[in-house]
Amino acid sequence: MKNNKLVVIGGDAAGMSAASKVRREQPDRDIVVFERGNHTSYSACGMPYFIGGKVKSSEHLISRSPEVFRGKYNIDVRIHHEVTKIDTTNKRVKVTDLDGAKEFWESWDDLLIATGASPMVPDIKGFDAHGIFALSTLQSGIDVFNYIDKEKPTHAVIIGGGYIGIEMAEVLQERSMMVTLIDMAPQVMTTLDKEMADLIEEKMKEEGIKVFTQEKLSAFETDAESKIKSLITDKQTIPADLVILGMGVKPNSELAANAGIKTGAGNAIQVNKNLETSITHIWAAGDCAESFHLITHKQVHIALGTIANKHGLVAGINISGGNQEFPGVAGTAITKFKDLEISRTGLSEKEAGDLNIDIKTASIEASTIAGYYPGTGKVSVKLVAEKQSGRLLGGQIVGFRGAGKRIDTIATAITAGMTAQQVIDLNLSYAPPFSQVWDPVQVAARRII
Repeated sequence: MKNNKLVVIGGDAAGMSAASKVRREQPDRDIVVFERGNHTSYSACGMPYFIGGKVKSSEHLISRSPEVFRGKYNIDVRIHHEVTKIDTTNKRVKVTDLDGAKEFWESWDDLLIATGASPMVPDIKGFDAHGIFALSTLQSGIDVFNYIDKEKPTHAVIIGGGYIGIEMAEVLQERSMMVTLIDMAPQVMTTLDKEMADLIEEKMKEEGIKVFTQEKLSAFETDAESKIKSLITDKQTIPADLVILGMGVKPNSELAANAGIKTGAGNAIQVNKNLETSITHIWAAGDCAESFHLITHKQVHIALGTIANKHGLVAGINISGGNQEFPGVAGTAITKFKDLEISRTGLSEKEAGDLNIDIKTASIEASTIAGYYPGTGKVSVKLVAEKQSGRLLGGQIVGFRGAGKRIDTIATAITAGMTAQQVIDLNLSYAPPFSQVWDPVQVAARRII
């Protein structure tokens, strides 16, 4: 395998998981990784907490540096190298060395595309003004941290009420800023049903965050030095000396598409369960690739670190000569605002309705632990089940300490194809400091049958 070269485009979660697996299986194989940024294998999900000061150094977010991959794992990682073209006929990629502005061709026997996703930015003049940031790479998080330290902004505006928006609202407020969040949708967290999302908005407002939904960004106002001064919506003008774009992401699939590789769901790179693309000996993994949805049995694009790492592992096994399928995703995710934990999995009521699935739902409010035990807090649970069979299709949880990770019980049940009755029958653990006798998930399951 020494001369059977693997080239990987992208040096974060999916790319380095795959490269590392191939190295473990094939110690003598040539592996080259091209990464256009500064870092490899970092936790993008940790960036808000680094910006907020909970993580003391950006170095703590890096699992393995390029130097470690080169020295310890014998993986030829080249940062500041951008792949600009894939030649599928001659099995080579065109690469630009960004430090030396030199171009060259690199041959491959197997190719893994792990180009990730990019944040969506508004098609509005001034979106690139000083003080406007979109979080994607670790370097973008470092840039925000440095900007705050230098400029000492006092009025932050966040555009988008998804995971990044909610997390950044918390950390920017903790850095003594007045924080405003706007979203053109009727609610924050559109992956949740509205009544659950309303609990989050209520909490944010209680904590002093200004939240405006159904409000559309119209323009940016800058000063003479092209620094952000204010943000204009269709309803008001909001002072801002820091703007965070949290409008979602799009897969970086253009490089593949330009090479004739098929794209699919959400314009992500089309892959089968082995993570193979439409062209033999080319794989795709991570935020640039689509996934199989466990409930709908359709291809979807969901950009999450958990999925990217598992994609990378499966791709690495198959590139090494194995035969491993990626089983699929349920869209399980979790975040928090202050002490309010937020999680979801599977289909929401709205998503199931859009798919014309005949469903029943149940929503309950309970205590995270025994009501008489110190530290108890409220938790709201919503379940979605198929009406005829009772099979669980989705769940959402919003509540205080100890609430959020209960979503894993629901995700496990969905993956196993369990019904609400089977969840009720589960022998879950109980002691007053941890739960009620009937866990809130089981309480919701009892309500839905």
